[in-house]
Amino acid sequence: GNAHFGKGEYAEAILAYTDALDMIPDTESKNRAIFLANRAACHMMESEWQNAITDCTASLQLDTEYVKAVKRRAKAFEELDRLHDALEDWKKVAELEPGNRDAAKQIHRLEPLVQKKFEEQKTEMLGKLKDLGNSLLGKFGMSLDNFQAVQDPNTGSYSISMKQGNNSGTA
Repeated sequence: GNAHFGKGEYAEAILAYTDALDMIPDTESKNRAIFLANRAACHMMESEWQNAITDCTASLQLDTEYVKAVKRRAKAFEELDRLHDALEDWKKVAELEPGNRDAAKQIHRLEPLVQKKFEEQKTEMLGKLKDLGNSLLGKFGMSLDNFQAVQDPNTGSYSISMKQGNNSGTA
């Protein structure tokens, strides 16, 4: 597999690593983890991100501290825009190798992106919930605009009440 990988023959390398995995006993968990992570590297070179994630995850089930597998999976997660998963993997790298500068750099870079994506998803979800609420309330001549939500600063929970004196003229 390594010889094919070095020549840029990634499909052939994938087959070679698969053959090696078929031949090696299950008791050789360390070597199986390496072969899986190497096959994942081939998948990455072919932009087969989900296959890379699958192989890295299988590798990490055999060797939870195999840093190369964690790094590769983090990169594949990011390629699929699974930024939170990528961030978690980079945190795992930093935990396994406390002085790893690349991990620190990636964490610093990804944290604001993950937060931004979370806020975008939250806004999108609230919009969809409002649309659903309006479609249901519309049957009664109302909309969510007839209600007011006030957040409790202590608990973060919301109380919802009907706005007074704000009839839109609908029955």
